[in-house]
Amino acid sequence: MIESSLAESAVHRRYEAAARKVEAELCCPVSYDRKYLDVIPREIIERDYGCGDPTPFVAEGDVILDLGSGAGKLCFILAQVVGPRGRVVGVDCNREMLALSREHAPAVAERLGYANVEFRHGLIQDLRLDLDLLAAELRRRPVADAADWLEMRTIEERLRGQQPLIADDSVDCVVSNCVLNLVRPQDRRRLFAELLRVLRRGGRAAICDIVSDEDVPEELQRDPKLWSGCISGAFREDKFLQAFKEAGFHGIEIVKRQRDPWRTVDGIEFRSMTVVAYKGKQGPCLERNQAVIYRGPFKKVEDDDGHVFFRGERIAVCDKTFRLLQQDPYAGAFEPVEPLEPIPPEAAKPFDCRRSARRHPRETKGLDYRVTSDANGSCCGEDGPCC
Repeated sequence: MIESSLAESAVHRRYEAAARKVEAELCCPVSYDRKYLDVIPREIIERDYGCGDPTPFVAEGDVILDLGSGAGKLCFILAQVVGPRGRVVGVDCNREMLALSREHAPAVAERLGYANVEFRHGLIQDLRLDLDLLAAELRRRPVADAADWLEMRTIEERLRGQQPLIADDSVDCVVSNCVLNLVRPQDRRRLFAELLRVLRRGGRAAICDIVSDEDVPEELQRDPKLWSGCISGAFREDKFLQAFKEAGFHGIEIVKRQRDPWRTVDGIEFRSMTVVAYKGKQGPCLERNQAVIYRGPFKKVEDDDGHVFFRGERIAVCDKTFRLLQQDPYAGAFEPVEPLEPIPPEAAKPFDCRRSARRHPRETKGLDYRVTSDANGSCCGEDGPCC
């Protein structure tokens, strides 16, 4: 595996150079809707080093965080997607790229007629630490010895706690375009934890990255050019999805996978893949006598928490899962079954989500339910009875 210092320096040097002069080898061709490109300066468009397009998963009015925003092309596109009611924050640690995006932001805002984009200096695996604020502290308190270094560590923690670069639960959608693979392996668990931290409940991550179909051997990982070129640091496809699960995301879905590889190195295929994942399964599990019926087409499905849903059967769920399964990306796959007599949340008891149990209809209707009714004339559709 490449040494941490070599990985970071290789990435910094290569992207600093790519900010000054276009580097074709960093490009995995991406087609964006051309209507969004007219307001973006040519210098920015030429320095697009992404591998996918997360814009279809962004909505008007959203607050967006773009990890590894580079020259700012994606941020300027997203500014138009979210509109004047939305906001876009780009985070990058490369000063050359950051200077480029900040330089052109006022011109883009003038062409749009509104300013809703800002660029911040930080590491995507440490979204609490504002590197501009840290730089200001270093100018006031230069580090000359170990005692100064220890004091600066205390200052770092104060900045993270009191003036975070990105606050908790503040973002509707986190996007990233071919950047996560550049993060050192030892920082990746923290990286995904940061994705989850900054998202609001119900928020989503739409991440485009380069993945491999096999494990990348150590000799390739030690190659600085392959690492900085988004090759040897690539996640293996299944491990990429697993990283979202381990961080606490749900509804994890491959929404786009490049059929033909972008590059092949020593028989290992590297391709672009876009994953969307959601935040919202955190919190207590409460028993409110609810159930869901999986509509199909599969005989059964299992979620990331081990709940198994059998086609056509009432499966008992907690209130949290009941609500999640009526939202994206599950909307339409499950029929919700509410109890006849609702249980107020404050009166609900804990629900054991470690089990998958069928819910008897009498649990939702009530054990004493003895109603006999006439035929419902609208059972065959909105136009009335059909028999």
